[in-house]
Amino acid sequence: MAAFGAAVRALLAAARARSPPLGHRPPRAPCSASAAARGAAMEPAPRWLAGLRFDNRALRALPVETPPPGPEGAPSSPRPVPGACFSRVRPAPLRQPRLVALSEPALALLGLGAPPADAAAREAREAEAALFFSGNALLPGAEPAAHCYCGHQFGQFAGQLGDGAAMYLGEVCTAAGERWELQLKGAGPTPFSRQADGRKVLRSSIREFLCSEAMFHLGIPTTRAGACVTSQSTVVRDVFYDGNPKYEKCTVVLRIASTFLRFGSFEIFKSADEHTGREGPSVGRNDIRVQMLDYVISTFYPEIQAAHAEDRVQRNAAFFREVTRRTARMVAEWQCVGFCHGVLNTDNMSIVGLTIDYGPFGFLDRYDPDHVCNASDNAGRYAYSKQPEVCKWNLQKLVEALEPELPRERGEAILAEEFDPEFRQHYLQKMRRKLGLVHAELDEDGALVAKLLETMHLTGADFTNTFYLLSSFPVGPESLGLPEFLAALTAQCASLEELKLAFRPQMDPRQLSMMLMLAQSNPQLFALIGTRANVTKELERVEQHSRLEQLSPAELLSKNRGHWADWLQEYRTRLEKDREGVSDKDAWQAEHTRVMHANNPKYVLRNYIAQNAIEAAENGDFSEVRRVLKLLETPYHRDGEATEVPEATEPEGAGGADSGGHSYSSKPPLWAAELCVT
Repeated sequence: MAAFGAAVRALLAAARARSPPLGHRPPRAPCSASAAARGAAMEPAPRWLAGLRFDNRALRALPVETPPPGPEGAPSSPRPVPGACFSRVRPAPLRQPRLVALSEPALALLGLGAPPADAAAREAREAEAALFFSGNALLPGAEPAAHCYCGHQFGQFAGQLGDGAAMYLGEVCTAAGERWELQLKGAGPTPFSRQADGRKVLRSSIREFLCSEAMFHLGIPTTRAGACVTSQSTVVRDVFYDGNPKYEKCTVVLRIASTFLRFGSFEIFKSADEHTGREGPSVGRNDIRVQMLDYVISTFYPEIQAAHAEDRVQRNAAFFREVTRRTARMVAEWQCVGFCHGVLNTDNMSIVGLTIDYGPFGFLDRYDPDHVCNASDNAGRYAYSKQPEVCKWNLQKLVEALEPELPRERGEAILAEEFDPEFRQHYLQKMRRKLGLVHAELDEDGALVAKLLETMHLTGADFTNTFYLLSSFPVGPESLGLPEFLAALTAQCASLEELKLAFRPQMDPRQLSMMLMLAQSNPQLFALIGTRANVTKELERVEQHSRLEQLSPAELLSKNRGHWADWLQEYRTRLEKDREGVSDKDAWQAEHTRVMHANNPKYVLRNYIAQNAIEAAENGDFSEVRRVLKLLETPYHRDGEATEVPEATEPEGAGGADSGGHSYSSKPPLWAAELCVT
């Protein structure tokens, strides 16, 4: 650590001696020799990162705002940014940046090699990562800029939003011919920061870093995260918006994607909204909309550009059709692993079909289709079961944003034609693989899946572990026997204690009584307050909690066994149909097991796993972040590995940050249900 600290101090000293002032604007042509020479004169020279070659096409193809002169026109001054897609900015330095973790698979996309075996070389590499990936120094050719976009947030048009805490660094071209946009999230204020400080903290940054990589290794389209760097700089955050703020460490995540453009990028042209009165900063600038479509389609959908070069409307229709299909497939993948995004606003929807912007996300523990992972989403707009419909709603807003370059009626027809069939087909196909149905596709499969989810809901079964366990269902000679399997399966169902915790009333009984009286005496006022849905849910909780009070653990177990025995009988019948006509039963069994292992993860980033890593990191120990990252790189069963039956609960002692040696494939501890993410 002494060598690491010395390397950091040396690099920081070089940065302070050679860095330009914060108002400096980097050159427009970073890939030219003269530009590279100018960059080298201003910044400390990288060694490990020296091979990164920037070619910042987006800034050449799209309009970039030049900040107005004078003290009021500093690059970070909050302001409307009309007539531009980007505004030039500069990362704000952090005190004593320190590397939390690197994702080697993500950095390999950039052509960066594996870590060296030599400890001193590794420490120098980490020091360089801390310096450049914190934003304290710029790589030669980087041109920091913040992207301007708008968005519909929780169904309402919010006007200009933009990169309030993220900065485009540039686009790295690799020897393999790939192009990757680099972004620093949490690098300081931009024109889009509004009243905020442009910073992210350790807690949220670790969650984004880990989940970006977890989703990739699950096989879900996503942006990537290459590095997480924290510091001694602090900001004040009121974590739960309850009047108890605290100081937290500023942290930056290096994000990597083909592009971070989003649906909201096209909403900057929106005229005044009929509900909110807000408008985009570039109303009437259809010329920029045309530029954006030309750039996006030629760069990220070149096959569509080539096929429709002579007909812009046809080209734009084909582009929207493909965005619709990708979005439908993406959300189908989410549903199949129990992923909840939490903030599915139009500004958080990728124009190339990637999962983007990891905030108050969550993976299902106990299966509940109405699960809301974002504690700020009081109306449940972005509940797990509503995600497909919300994505479709967001695509409708994209249709409106593309007009007149894509006639609205044409776009709406494409949306109606493509989204639902693409979602259903991809979802059912994925669910068939999760159930190991490898030989025949039957019409009844949709009903089998629906009945499975209903059974999981009735029994409070753990989503991830239930699917993982099904690969051990006794259809072959080496699988568990049926009684043992049923016992293992019911052990993954919610205990009486868990259910009482989940359904405990949220309102004071006197408050609920007052609301019910108001509903009877003054229904108009009650409707105006807009709490009908909340009161209905509260009444359901009270009723369910009352029933649970009358139930014994033995009675609950008996009911759960009955529910699962019924569904397993249907499943066994369906598996027998899948084997019909197969001459080699052993080959069918091997393929059945292989497909299930490849589609049912053993590990997902549950909130409590992230929380363990966060608590350790907040105490200066980053080893748990790195351990969890390695675990999430291989979420599926590996060939030759024995099928492990998940434990009913996490071992005692796993509730703290020191969770080394404990299995994260077991059912979450009871305290996990108490975690609140906003």
